[in-house]
Amino acid sequence: MTGRRRDNGGVSDIRINPSILAADFVNMQAELTRIDSADFVHVDVMDNHFVPNLTFGPQMVERIQATSPVPLDVHLMIDEPERWAPTYAEIGAASVTFHLEAAAEPVTLARTLRSIGARAGVAVKPGTAVDGLFDVLDEFDQILVMTVEPGFGGQSFMPETMPKLRALAAHARSVGSGVWLQVDGGIGESTIAQAADAGADTFVAGSAVFGADRPDAAIAALRTRAGQAHRH
Repeated sequence: MTGRRRDNGGVSDIRINPSILAADFVNMQAELTRIDSADFVHVDVMDNHFVPNLTFGPQMVERIQATSPVPLDVHLMIDEPERWAPTYAEIGAASVTFHLEAAAEPVTLARTLRSIGARAGVAVKPGTAVDGLFDVLDEFDQILVMTVEPGFGGQSFMPETMPKLRALAAHARSVGSGVWLQVDGGIGESTIAQAADAGADTFVAGSAVFGADRPDAAIAALRTRAGQAHRH
């Protein structure tokens, strides 16, 4: 699953994944229709243990999966991902990302997710080092560098996470890895270029998309800004 490539202005290596944490939950189906030019819809699953917030479970995600015009990018901010992550892949999520800090055997779990048919992602909190991932990059389809502390939407972008992203990007280039580098937290027109310049190619944006009068135009603008930073 590679994500939608609709009207992307030729910026083929940039992915914009709006986060439904910023959507109107009462009108979820209509909200999903508003972002049909996105590549994925980002679904944050929180368990009130790994992070101090509670959001969706498998039943809700399955309903989102059934109605979404774009593939699901599920981000599990939960304990015991080995127990729960395969369920989201079985539901049909295109991508399932779990946290490195919560996984006992991250490579084994990634292989399980891939065997079911989902892209396998691993996420790291702002304070978590990424050096340990260098030797296992090819075990993952996506690495998510959190640019805020996970648990709540609407937080401010943390530029101090960019050196870690740059190190990942440089290592990926040096070994010819095709892993996607995703950022999540405080991403909007004023910050997306910083993350793209540091090597990100996949961007989670919440209020910058769902808070816009025209989400399709917001998605296009974010894609353009990130693409310009990549080219420079």
